[in-house]
Amino acid sequence: MASSTGPGRPADRRVDAAAPGAAPAPARGRRRGGRWLLRDRPGVVWLALAVLLSLVHPFVPASRWLMVHLVLLGALSHSIMVWSTHFANALLRSAPDVDDRATQSRRLWMLLAGTCLVLVGVPTGWWLLTVAGAVLVGTAVLEHARQLVRRLRAALPGRFAVTVRYYVAAALCLPVGAALGATLARGVGAEWHGRLLLAHTMVNLLGWVGLTVTGTLLTLWPTMLRTRIGTRAEAHTRHALPVLVGGLVVVLTGALGGWQPVAAAGVALYAAGLLWWAAGVLSPVRRGLPREFAAMSVGAALLWWAAGIAMVLTALLTAQDWTRVGTTFDRTTAVVVVGFAAQLLTGALSHLMPVVIGGGKPVVRAAAAWFDRWGAARLVTTNAGLLVCLLPVPSLVRVAASVLVLVSLASFVPLMVRAVAAAGRARREQLAARQAGAVRAVDETGSPDAGERTAPAGLDRMPSIWSAGQVAAALSALALVTALGASLGPATAPSPSGQAAVAPTGHTTRVEVRAADMRFDPGTVTVPAGDRVVLDVVNADTQVHDLAIAGQQTPRLGPGERATLDLGVVGADTQGWCTIVGHRQAGMVLDLVVEGGAGEAADTADGQAGHDPGEHAGHGTDSPASTTPLRADPDATVEHPVDPRLPARGRGTEHHVTLRASELELEVAPGVTQHRWTFNDRAPGPTLHGRVGDTFVVTLVNDGSMGHSIDFHAGALAPDRPMRTIQPGERLTYRFTAERSGIWMYHCSTAPMSSHIAAGMHGAVVVEPREGLPEVDREYVLVQSEAYPASDDGPVDPEAIAAGEAPFVTFNGIADQYLQHPLTARVGERVRLWVLDAGPNRASSFHVVGGQFDTVWSEGAYRVGPRARGTGAQVMALQPAEGGFVELTFPEAGHYPLVSHVMSDAERGARGVVEVTGAAR
Repeated sequence: MASSTGPGRPADRRVDAAAPGAAPAPARGRRRGGRWLLRDRPGVVWLALAVLLSLVHPFVPASRWLMVHLVLLGALSHSIMVWSTHFANALLRSAPDVDDRATQSRRLWMLLAGTCLVLVGVPTGWWLLTVAGAVLVGTAVLEHARQLVRRLRAALPGRFAVTVRYYVAAALCLPVGAALGATLARGVGAEWHGRLLLAHTMVNLLGWVGLTVTGTLLTLWPTMLRTRIGTRAEAHTRHALPVLVGGLVVVLTGALGGWQPVAAAGVALYAAGLLWWAAGVLSPVRRGLPREFAAMSVGAALLWWAAGIAMVLTALLTAQDWTRVGTTFDRTTAVVVVGFAAQLLTGALSHLMPVVIGGGKPVVRAAAAWFDRWGAARLVTTNAGLLVCLLPVPSLVRVAASVLVLVSLASFVPLMVRAVAAAGRARREQLAARQAGAVRAVDETGSPDAGERTAPAGLDRMPSIWSAGQVAAALSALALVTALGASLGPATAPSPSGQAAVAPTGHTTRVEVRAADMRFDPGTVTVPAGDRVVLDVVNADTQVHDLAIAGQQTPRLGPGERATLDLGVVGADTQGWCTIVGHRQAGMVLDLVVEGGAGEAADTADGQAGHDPGEHAGHGTDSPASTTPLRADPDATVEHPVDPRLPARGRGTEHHVTLRASELELEVAPGVTQHRWTFNDRAPGPTLHGRVGDTFVVTLVNDGSMGHSIDFHAGALAPDRPMRTIQPGERLTYRFTAERSGIWMYHCSTAPMSSHIAAGMHGAVVVEPREGLPEVDREYVLVQSEAYPASDDGPVDPEAIAAGEAPFVTFNGIADQYLQHPLTARVGERVRLWVLDAGPNRASSFHVVGGQFDTVWSEGAYRVGPRARGTGAQVMALQPAEGGFVELTFPEAGHYPLVSHVMSDAERGARGVVEVTGAAR
């Protein structure tokens, strides 16, 4: 920087040429006729996609994960690869044949392809795709590290080679982080999830990103401030590197070994190294306060980075176990992604892009002016808005503030486009003026070094972006949306309707309530009468939960998510619960006890002011049941009967099946529909058919609105991973080999299991012996189950399930359907009837009126037969989850009722008819 460091001093000239803000030589930085396509555009595209996703995130599965990785893995990693290569070249003056443009392009394409695969593979649950993406990303970054080492070996001793050593250390971290991320995507238990999440986050954030940032700012920070590099900067940077790397190693050791204090010590060691680095590198800020958006944005990002590290350290020191460590990352994620990563990237690019565009001072100024446009307002909005989002404010306030933050960050993209266009116009005007001889050419020496030295100096006289008007406008906008959110939301509501009014004390009682293991912890919250009550609800479980209490309700919270309920002043005891069907009955109840209040209040599910917790009952919400029993319409017709025939066995010995968990309206009895939870839009799910030794590869896709899972009784394997609950939009693959014959149940095993099974999430797997069964003329499958429809068309009535009071008992999901649509046979034909009792509660005593079974097989053994002579059976008795088959022939034409001989259940719908016609052909 000629004007500030003195171009006559060789050391200072070396600093200017090496500074990350310096423009590269034309032969290195551009192709003739256009910019290098992969240099900046992918990073900007990733940022734009993150902005678009934030607008539609409620409708996109795994949107939070996608937004984080679009910024960190997509935009930031691409920029790190591009600019660390550029800075290493400027610092080391590498020969042109070391890491040429074609080599750089290949690894950038590899990084881009790997990123795309990961961003598709994780949300869809295609783990092999995720692994392939992680391998590509890791390989690209390892190749980047190899080329950096080649540059170091080929370069002469240099003053700032330590920066490139930081880049090498950073590049060695990302493949480790990618491997940990792929392991997380595979699915692990709650404790291991917390441990791996910490390791994955720290090695990427503190290693790949953190080491790159600290190494780069040695020269970039003073360049942005238009001042000299600190006298101690290089030494502090060199001393800090082993401390930072050592801290990372200790963090990884503690996380993978399961030692929280060790992991905390590693974070503390890293923080100490960072403080030592900052004492030397950031000191120039005392001589040159930031005047431009770029430097201010990077400075704010560093403060949020320090805050994020402090939050991680606090979590490690205070969390009771690794599961709770994993649930504390939601706020830390916001700090890292928005406060640190997004501001760092936009700030750095705001400085670098004008310089790299080049073309002399007028061109650089024209571009830089656009990057500084509304700079003060953008900075205040982003940082103050993020601070509001992190505070315990009502949800509407948080939403409004986050929208302002999003608009502020997203404005970088159009400003960048305008900056490039302004630079192009300035370049054309300058060229026209030169050709006309109106002005002298600027920097026409033809020397790349001259351009590199003078380009940053051309920005020395850029005016400060600070504007009292912009700051006031930003704060006013933030105050306005905060006030609107508070007024529209329920945060300041008085005591819930029906409760006694009490005099406010002016004091606030704030309690964190954690949802885990189908319980709220604490289960009872005691508050003084007159206190304002604020509940911070955290979902520490592996499935979705919410909380409705005192007239308010959180949104559905996924694992690790949180919400705040400001109940205002509560005047009497009240109770709340998770409204997801069955969760209340499973124990997810929260008692709010008011000391000195008016006693027990009205049941909050029935009398919540301005809110009905049953308004979404058709989508899996618990609500009060009606006392009016549901009955089938005797005049109604079953429109879509379930085909009871056993499906043909698939070809080969490996059967690939996709089961989609879905939620839709289906018939449950003639004239009665119910909101059902299903596999493949039917209840029961499709019947699978194979033989002993066959392998079933089942892909479960959750297209529902809550967590679901699947448990196959036909396979024997540890249930931890394949039977885990997956959230909406996720998928998993379940592979098992059938080793024993029979009719086996499969069902959703997500708690409360009784509700999921009763709502329709069950089915049958028929496994024949390896040599097959004797041939019969007809085979049918009948799955008996109960239906407990809620009176408001909800999926189930959990209290009726608990009492075993089923309005309907069905064969294949619809009561009485086989009275209207009989099974068929001919006289003399041999018929095999496979029967499974899916429950969840009631036993079956299967009987065919007018028929006798000459073969009965159930639960692993023949009870009669096969084809017994002189003996037989009248029923096959089954408990829930038991199954078997019976065989019989019909002696004459007629109608043979089939029933559960638990006669009250037959009268509830567990009945049908076999219509037998003339003799078999």
